[in-house]
Amino acid sequence: MKLRNFFAVGLAVSALSSALAPSQAEAATSRKTWLVQKIYNYNHPFAANLSTELAVKMTKMAVNAFAFYRGTAHIFYEDTKNTATWPTSWYTNTITNGVWLEGDMHMQNMGGFRDANSNAVFDTNDFDEGYWGSYTWDLRRMAVAILLAGEEKGISSTNRQTLVKNFVGSYATQIAAFKGNDNELSYRLGASNTNGIVKDTIQAADGKTRSSLLAKYTAVSGGSRYFLTISGSLQPVNSATFTAINAAMLGYISSISASKRKSNSYYVLKAAASRLGSGTGSLGRYRYYLLIDGPSTATSDDVILEMKQETDSAVSIAAPGNMPAWTYDYHNGERVTKSIKAMLTNTDVLVGYTNLNALPFFISERLPYQEDFDYTLLTTYTKFNDAVNYMGKILAKNHALADKDYDATLIPYSMDKEITDVINGDVSGLKTEILNYALSYAAQVKQDYADFVSAKNSGSVLY
Repeated sequence: MKLRNFFAVGLAVSALSSALAPSQAEAATSRKTWLVQKIYNYNHPFAANLSTELAVKMTKMAVNAFAFYRGTAHIFYEDTKNTATWPTSWYTNTITNGVWLEGDMHMQNMGGFRDANSNAVFDTNDFDEGYWGSYTWDLRRMAVAILLAGEEKGISSTNRQTLVKNFVGSYATQIAAFKGNDNELSYRLGASNTNGIVKDTIQAADGKTRSSLLAKYTAVSGGSRYFLTISGSLQPVNSATFTAINAAMLGYISSISASKRKSNSYYVLKAAASRLGSGTGSLGRYRYYLLIDGPSTATSDDVILEMKQETDSAVSIAAPGNMPAWTYDYHNGERVTKSIKAMLTNTDVLVGYTNLNALPFFISERLPYQEDFDYTLLTTYTKFNDAVNYMGKILAKNHALADKDYDATLIPYSMDKEITDVINGDVSGLKTEILNYALSYAAQVKQDYADFVSAKNSGSVLY
């Protein structure tokens, strides 16, 4: 299919924007009224039913600028749409403006887990915003995250800038290494080819057990397992909601390809609970934990599924229709399902989607063997540098896999070739452009954060 070419008009001024970006960073201005309105507009649709969760979201976002950034991907893409202020990259073309993106790249959306073939890996673990756009948007969003998190951890300004350049360089080197071969199909980061906090994260995930996960959220009584009630974290649902979820399981099972579908007894729903306070950006949407029977009727091998309400990708704010809705059957749960399958190998065989009360949901296993990446452990430049280099490699793998390797009827190109060709050997120039953008945008985020905290403290209606 033919991919859309959007924001082409900004290309002619992109090179100039790199030179101007530092002064723009110094000129970050307050836009408090606009900001409050955008936050309200984005969150208000969920206020009627989940106002408590939205209050938690606002509290989390008020912790620091990086937390605010994680909770406002929609603001990032509102700005991306504004090419007069934030020009498009010089290093893109029609094809590379249609790369399958993770969409919300930052350190907290990566972690360690075992894949479906029991390989303990470090990879991306959140695809709620998966969508098609310029590959540079994933680079930009992570670059800003590196600057904000690095500043929070006391990394010097010079070293923070080097970290961004190294991240971009790692990405460019790895995407080029995939050109002309199929190595992306088998590429993975494990304990044997990593070190530092990334290796620790992989090993921590691999050392976990199903029994520990079940003990954290459930208990057994009279031979039956049930969800615990955990204040602020887990609340068993009422009978009407359980009945509705049980009915929705039929759609979920049907969404799993026949080759990966297990026997119907595997999916028997035993209990359900509302999952509260999880994440940042997705707070305010319905999220449930589902307890299913698993491989046998024994309680020891019960499986926990996570069921998340999905909405339009925030990326679509900047590129409406760039990933046509027909490609995911007009169902945002299917969009997320396809995104995870496109960007990961050996994908969780329990990923799928369904509708609940006419709302789209994505379902996957709450893996027993997973460990979120803890960026607060990046207390030195060396630790941070190791991590961002691995993250650059993983992002390159995501983009290289999610092309004709996944489904040539959707994206008929080799994106590792197309991205490498559009960079055209000028990795230094790409590093400079991404860094200057990130410096400018990080300054704006910090100004927005200050305005958000001021608005929150003064009682502004944020949702």
